[in-house]
Amino acid sequence: MVSKVEGRKISTALGQGLAVVLLAGCSVERPAVRETEVELPVNFSATGTEVVGDQWWREFRDGSLNSLVSRSLAGNFSLQSAAARLRQADAVLRRAQSDLGPDVDGSIEGTAFELSDDSSIGGLTVGLGASYEVDLWGRIQSSIAAENYRRQATLEDYQTAALSLSAEVALTWFQLLEAREQVKLIEGQIETNKQVVQSLEARFVQGQGRGVDILRQRQLLEATRERLTVAELQEEVLANQLSVYLGSAPGTAKLPMTSGLPALPRKPSTGLPVALLKRRPDVRSAFEQIKAADSDVATALTERYPRLTLGLETGGTGSNSSSLFSNWLTRVGADLAGPILDGGERQAEVARTRAVLEEAIADYRQTVVEAIEEVENALVRERKQLERISKLETQVSLAKRSSQQLQREFINGVSEYLDVLTALDDEQELRRTLLVARRELLEYRVALYRALAGGFNSTK
Repeated sequence: MVSKVEGRKISTALGQGLAVVLLAGCSVERPAVRETEVELPVNFSATGTEVVGDQWWREFRDGSLNSLVSRSLAGNFSLQSAAARLRQADAVLRRAQSDLGPDVDGSIEGTAFELSDDSSIGGLTVGLGASYEVDLWGRIQSSIAAENYRRQATLEDYQTAALSLSAEVALTWFQLLEAREQVKLIEGQIETNKQVVQSLEARFVQGQGRGVDILRQRQLLEATRERLTVAELQEEVLANQLSVYLGSAPGTAKLPMTSGLPALPRKPSTGLPVALLKRRPDVRSAFEQIKAADSDVATALTERYPRLTLGLETGGTGSNSSSLFSNWLTRVGADLAGPILDGGERQAEVARTRAVLEEAIADYRQTVVEAIEEVENALVRERKQLERISKLETQVSLAKRSSQQLQREFINGVSEYLDVLTALDDEQELRRTLLVARRELLEYRVALYRALAGGFNSTK
């Protein structure tokens, strides 16, 4: 039991502790987040009218792509690693929050003494101790705030990783579709070149051609077969890469056998540049890092001031259970401790955290300007690629007409076969280039969606 005298001592200690709190109750003013504004253009150089949702890949209306992205978000190991980092950040935040509560420890100690008459006596000591730090200057709150901002930044990083993964899956899928189309196109060109070889051989037998023309056509045939080998190689490599994105070893994932590139969707609305900063998870993450660094500066500032810790200790000693619980002693105290000389260590830590804050601000500004650059680059590339495809289509049409005309002239003995061969090779090369250009156009649209997109819900 606690005596009246002990009760007065407890009240006196608590009163002294509260007096210290009241005398020193003003908190350290948190340093303000520095100027982070970056000069932005009023509008982007171009825009569309289509409103695109977070799941931008659905705009291509490709069921196979939708399925692949869903599988990658559920099974990709790198994304699972990012999710684990988010859970780590959650645990660190909970650990920081635990400093707001008291620490309570318990102890049990037993002793035994052997007397000269071979008898023995023993005792048992039970104790409880509690301590609680009064957050005078907001040190604990600043530390919790920093971890909360870092946790939010980690969440934004996870969203960035998911967004990047979906874009990589889309790009690889379009490359795979283009490789499959290249294989089909080149196989058709091989058949065309074989037919030309047979035609030249028949003319040579009839004494209407030259052997060198047959050799040149056979060379074109072998060159086309070599291109087929390269296209087949590319197809297999891309299939392996796509399997890895899905979280499967190459050769184990069942990939869609779709062929043919999808049509280009209507141009999305880009919105205003200032709104982009609120959408993009990488920009939001960079800003959360600024706030975390700002809170670290506040924590470092409070480390220069004393800490007030309230403590309570209680325990009992006895030789048996009845005496153990009847002889209890309780002590309450307050401890105010602070640095006097530290060789400049705490001031150096303040300087370090302020430098980290300046670094975070610079990183944020760089992220902002790069985000604007990505949108503008995607816009101009798509615009110019459409112009390029239009010109390539014209070239293909002209090359086809030229090749047909030269073939007729060759049959009539007006043109040399070398002209026919060159025209045929040019036409086939232009068709392959046009296919690549159409795939690149889709890639530029993916880049635009990626640059404009915000985060989206995905499997964690």
